[in-house]
Amino acid sequence: MSPHSTHHEIVILGGGSAGISVAARLKRQGKSVCVIDPAVTHYYQPLWTLVGGGCAGMDESGRPQASVMPKNVTWIQRAAEAVDPEAREVRTETGQVVGYDRLVVCPGIQTDWDVIPGVRTALATPYASSNYARELAPKTWELIRNLRSGTAVFTMPSGPMKCAGAPQKIAYLACDYWRQQGVLDDIRVVLVLPTPAMFGIKAFADELERVATDYGIEVRTNSELAEVDPDGREVAIVDNATKSTDTIAYDMLHVVAPQSAPDWIKASLISDPTNPAGWVDVDQYTLQHKRFDSIFALGDVGSTPNSKTGAAVRKQAPVVVENLLATLHDTPPTAQYSGYGSCPLTTSRKTMLLAEFDYSIKHTPSIPVIDTTKSRRDMWYLKRYGLPFLYWNLMLKGRA
Repeated sequence: MSPHSTHHEIVILGGGSAGISVAARLKRQGKSVCVIDPAVTHYYQPLWTLVGGGCAGMDESGRPQASVMPKNVTWIQRAAEAVDPEAREVRTETGQVVGYDRLVVCPGIQTDWDVIPGVRTALATPYASSNYARELAPKTWELIRNLRSGTAVFTMPSGPMKCAGAPQKIAYLACDYWRQQGVLDDIRVVLVLPTPAMFGIKAFADELERVATDYGIEVRTNSELAEVDPDGREVAIVDNATKSTDTIAYDMLHVVAPQSAPDWIKASLISDPTNPAGWVDVDQYTLQHKRFDSIFALGDVGSTPNSKTGAAVRKQAPVVVENLLATLHDTPPTAQYSGYGSCPLTTSRKTMLLAEFDYSIKHTPSIPVIDTTKSRRDMWYLKRYGLPFLYWNLMLKGRA
């Protein structure tokens, strides 16, 4: 090891929702924890959809990273760039080598802006945006607010992605605003989805079809964005069933690019060798690495076949902690993650439905009595105020 190296009982790669939640839980167990993360600001990213929809300010979504870091955690404020699971070492961008007894991998997910030709260039024009980038979410609201006629296209990529409902949410927020302004009838709205239905659970698919019909949205299922011509302001949409391509001129484009594990994770031995997206190769129930038993992973970077949401992280964190502690005592991990995830789908600027599900892809509601398969006003308040409160005050402190 390098003469500048350090060693910690537990090293956590990533200081997002997963890393901070796990660190907080481990510190309460009296463990020596090191978090490697370069961030200065910690963001509650689910709020970015509401920022793009003009329902929240960007300043509400961020707090200083130092304010959410658990006390007495060693924080290396650098980016990790390599992991050697055989030597049990992590290397940072500055060349520092950090040894570990146990490693928790949760650096998040990367957006591959260059996979679809023309996307990056289009986002630099005044006609395209994406809520999946902090610097662009306020621009989305400017585009929505200024559009009075023409064509608006909203796209979603195929493959795993964080918050898979977000490409739909912004379309509904936009349409509701345009209706309030009396211009919705003058705007052609096209929603491009790679899936055969609007949602994987019929009850929610039915409700979302009703919502889309009410707004007059033209939904293209089994379809994807293939290319953007930023100069001509046109998108090429491919129908995956017929392999035909349709060209649509746009006045506003909200694009979501494909996503994958960070490149340095893809290049490491801990990635899934069978998956080009490079997810960390873990058991979907115990969240322990399939080949390196000193490693656990959770959050967006894991290979688990659940929806990549903050709700999933909230259920994964206690499983990782319990199983990691078990291995430190030379006992097999027994805690299991059910695949739980949830998607709060905003259907207007005052209503939301709450989709909850697990590995069985069945509706698994956690709120009694209330029918969360329908758009509701009370669920909007949960999304706008309740979930952020839960995040900052309970989840990041390892108490929820």
